[in-house]
Amino acid sequence: MAYQKGRRRPARTAEPTTINWEPKTKLGKLVRSGKIKTMSEALKSGLPIREPEIVDLLLPEINDEVIDVNMVQRMTDSGRRVKFVITVTVGNNDGFIGFGQAKGKEVGSSIRKAIENAKVNIIEIRRGCGSWECGCKKPHTVPFAINGKSGSVEITLKPAPQGIGLATGSVAKKILTLAGVKDCWAFTKGKTKTTVNYAKAVFNALEENAEMRILPDQIKKVGIVSGAIGIQKDESKEEMLQQEQALIKEEPDIQEVNKETNKVKEAKEK
Repeated sequence: MAYQKGRRRPARTAEPTTINWEPKTKLGKLVRSGKIKTMSEALKSGLPIREPEIVDLLLPEINDEVIDVNMVQRMTDSGRRVKFVITVTVGNNDGFIGFGQAKGKEVGSSIRKAIENAKVNIIEIRRGCGSWECGCKKPHTVPFAINGKSGSVEITLKPAPQGIGLATGSVAKKILTLAGVKDCWAFTKGKTKTTVNYAKAVFNALEENAEMRILPDQIKKVGIVSGAIGIQKDESKEEMLQQEQALIKEEPDIQEVNKETNKVKEAKEK
């Protein structure tokens, strides 16, 4: 069955360490032995990630989403050959994001291959509160303006205050959501209808976010955090629910009020 464009795939849980996986790289052996326990440590080690099982073990809560499914054709002497080009992004909704592509004759196998490529290309991004309108110092947006480009598409991601949400296109919204960014302004140029170039430009901007050098004073001023911080609950929503429950408890029972009014009417008639 062909995979629908933009459909959210269910979260993939990491397989236990008892799987028949024999690491072939130095980083894989360190992860399997337990010497490296987090994805941040794996990226800071300087060793390349060549095996997707490393990401499965270190980020068990990772999700994936298909960005684009494109069919390409090639005419040969034997006839027309059809292949599918799949573009996928993966992330844990908390500071880690990956981007990958794959080509194959079947959609299902190509999607699996693209997911593996995205896991191998995973990066760690920075978040903070770089908006002058907010100043809460919570990691809810990008800490500074970043630029990305792919083909004719150019994108600029700017910090936004809390409550704005993701003021971006649908493709950028999917990638930023998986990266853990909650509020952001986006300004684009070029032909953004080209989905693949649009997605590559967004990922290029996030790569610039991860590679940019920052002074220690700016880290404290903006509240910049790198990588995972734990998915935090929205305190304002919890307070509103508690207030609503308290009001419901304080309100009298409607059935009791109706009984009392009926009694008063019967007494007046008598």
